[in-house]
Formats: sequence, C-alpha cells, structure tokens
Amino acid sequence: MTVHSIAQQGFGEGTNEVYDQARPSYQPSVLSYISQNIPTAKDHPLNVVELGAGTGIFTRALLAHSDLSSSIAEIRAVEPSKGMRNQFKKTVIDPRVNNDSKIKISIQDGSFTSTNIPSAWADVIFIAQAYHWAHPSYDAASVEFARILNPSGVVVYVWNLENSDVSAGGAKWVASLRNLYEKYEGDSPQFRLGLWRQTFDSNICPEYARLFEGPIEESFQWWIPTTVEGVVQRVNSKSYIAVLEQESKDEYNKLVQNVKELLTSEDVEKSWVDTEKSVFEYPYKSTVVVARKK
Repeated sequence: MTVHSIAQQGFGEGTNEVYDQARPSYQPSVLSYISQNIPTAKDHPLNVVELGAGTGIFTRALLAHSDLSSSIAEIRAVEPSKGMRNQFKKTVIDPRVNNDSKIKISIQDGSFTSTNIPSAWADVIFIAQAYHWAHPSYDAASVEFARILNPSGVVVYVWNLENSDVSAGGAKWVASLRNLYEKYEGDSPQFRLGLWRQTFDSNICPEYARLFEGPIEESFQWWIPTTVEGVVQRVNSKSYIAVLEQESKDEYNKLVQNVKELLTSEDVEKSWVDTEKSVFEYPYKSTVVVARKK
C-alpha cells in the first residue's frame, strides 16, 4: 500500500526524536489486559510481529512487562519510515538498551498490506498508534494479517489519545487545544475520526469478517504529569504539525503561541500536580481492540 503523504513527511527523518520523547508509553493496566487476551499459554514462546512499530515506544513497554516479555521468543518489527526505523534501532535494538533481553528483535521496511513476513509465522500481531494509517486499505490489511498469522493467531490494535471527555476522566482544555490544531489535519485519517472502524463492518470489509472473529474492545482512562512545554512538544509530535512547521514557519509559530496562551489562561481549569513547578495532569484514554483469526 502507499504510505499517506502526511505520514511520509510528518514522520520522516528529523522528526523522530521529538515523537519518541513526546508520546506517552503504554500503561501497565493496558499491557496486563493484552496479556490476558493473547495466546500466552502455548507449547512454545511467541513469535510477535509489530506493525507500524515507529520509534519503539510500544516495544519498550512490551519488553518491560514481565508476563508478556517472558512469553516472547522473537519480535519482528515492521515500519515504513526510515527515520523511525533508525530511532527504533537506537532505543530498542542497541545492546546498551536491550542488553538484558533474550528476545530476538529486528526491524524492517514494510506496510500493513506488504509486511515481508513469512506466512503463518506470527502468533500475535501488535499495532500500536498506527492502524488508522491503513486507510483505505483495511480489508487488504486484514488479508495480509491472516496470511502471516498461524491458525490460532491474534491481532491487537491499541491507541493512546488525549482525553477531552470530562465524564470519563478527561478535561475541557484538551478539547480547546484540539480546536487549535485539528484544522491542519488535512485528509489524514486520524484515529479520532473512527475511519478504522470500517474494518469491522462486513458491508465495507468482507474479508475481515471471513477471516477473523468479531472484535473485542476495551478502554482505559489515565493521566500523566505535564507542563505547558510538555503539551507543546506533544502537539509537535503530530505528523501534520511537523508538516506545518516545515512548510509554514509563521503559521506554526502562531499555533505554538496560541497553545501557550490557552494553557496559561486563567479561564482554563487544570488539575494541578505541583503548582510551584507548574505541573498539571494530561488526561489520556487507551483503546484496545483484539481480533482472533478464525
């Protein structure tokens, strides 16, 4: 499949360290839920494929979770961005980072519809913060997933998203923040738009229905401590904002200024962690979808 132009440019070389530093990791509760819903009780350690592996944020969380990491024999990561693959090598494969792990780990070029993984090799496919970029090739992706999975294989889709739903642990300022930058999204198929859910609609994606059982979905609410600069960096990690910075410096600087003004406004209510250090809560929601091969 063709990688979306915004993903190509926004996640290209030079943007990857910001992404790796700004994006939050995956919560232990999320990893534990995943552990309970994949075939860890097998007669052999798991072969894992991670698609859209990015800079290795999910991979590092996976390795840090003892129940999951102890059940894995090999991880083959697939990522179309050369810059992200290079960052993955620095943060995951570098012996100084991963010297305690007995798991064989590699990363290679590939996409959701062309993984370059042997047929029936994988026990589990993980896709963290990436599957929405498969648009509109969701059905073709499902065919590829089924090809590389063994007969009892599982696909796990997982996302972290800033939480603006006040009734579910979110904050109003997150919605106000989104209003500042969402106009720069262009035609990129962002997770929050829900286009990825077409995968599970048999009228749109009949191959998924033929090859996989119905999806199981769960969500988790949590927060991390942050500062105004931390939020700015998180905004900078978005692909379309990276593109904006490259193409229109004045417009980008205006956006950053608006973000800072919003977050320092007396009208914006924040849950403070440390007022002296200006640290406040950044609410998030994780969405996990598990699909089992028929």
